[in-house]
Amino acid sequence: MHCPLHGAGTDPARLVGRTIRRIVASWHVCEGERSEAPLDVWLIDSEGDSTRISTGSDRCLIVESAAPHEPYDMGEWGRIDVGEDLGDHALLPHVGATVASVAEFAAPGAGRARLELSFDDGARVRADCWHGDLRLTRAR
Repeated sequence: MHCPLHGAGTDPARLVGRTIRRIVASWHVCEGERSEAPLDVWLIDSEGDSTRISTGSDRCLIVESAAPHEPYDMGEWGRIDVGEDLGDHALLPHVGATVASVAEFAAPGAGRARLELSFDDGARVRADCWHGDLRLTRAR
């Protein structure tokens, strides 16, 4: 899928047949309050590859090959924490699961709008951009 601002990114179909070994996420923390959802998630798979899922400034869904970045301080605007055990989200229960299939959905002229990962146990997780934020939900 090609986003006019962010390019095509990585084909998420490469995750099919791979086991999710680790999941790293970044969260915005300001005045002691953490964001409801992660800003980014990185799926580290059985091949050692890292796939970043995030949102773009144009509200597209970014899927790219990228290693997790370091945490950083933003002064009066808080900080970005990055790690494996920072909070709950819909992908977290799938550490150790194998990706069975991937489906992508696009918005006309805007690139990738949604990604759905299906796992070997039948569970599905949807990643999309909701009002500019990354939203991870269990698909039904």
